[in-house]
Amino acid sequence: MSKAGIVKANIGLINKTNLNSKTIRKEGAGKAYQSVSQSMAMVVQDAANYEGNLFSLSQAAIAVSIEKIVQNPEMNIPKYSPVIGLSQDIVNTGAKTVFKVARKAGRILEDFPSGD
Repeated sequence: MSKAGIVKANIGLINKTNLNSKTIRKEGAGKAYQSVSQSMAMVVQDAANYEGNLFSLSQAAIAVSIEKIVQNPEMNIPKYSPVIGLSQDIVNTGAKTVFKVARKAGRILEDFPSGD
C-alpha cells in the first residue's frame, strides 16, 4: 500500500471512531458537564466572596460601635450594643447562605448527566 493509501486508511479509521454519533454525544455531554461544573464553582466562589464582604462590613460596624461605647459608656451602650448583635447576626446568616448555595450547587452538579 502506498503512503497516500496508508494516510487515507488512517484518516478513515479516525473519522469512523471519532466522528460517529455515539462518540460525539458522549463528548458533548462531557463538555457540558465540565461547563456546568465550572459554573457551579464560580457560584460557590461568589457566595464565599459575598460572605467575606459581609464579614468586613460587620467588623467595621462592630469596631465603630465599640469605639463609641468606650467614648461614653453610659450613653452609648444602649445605643450601640444592638448594632454589635445585628452585625454578628449578619455574618452568621451569610455563612448559612454560603452553605445553602454550596449544597444546591453540588446537587445541580450531581444531577447533571456527565456522559457516562
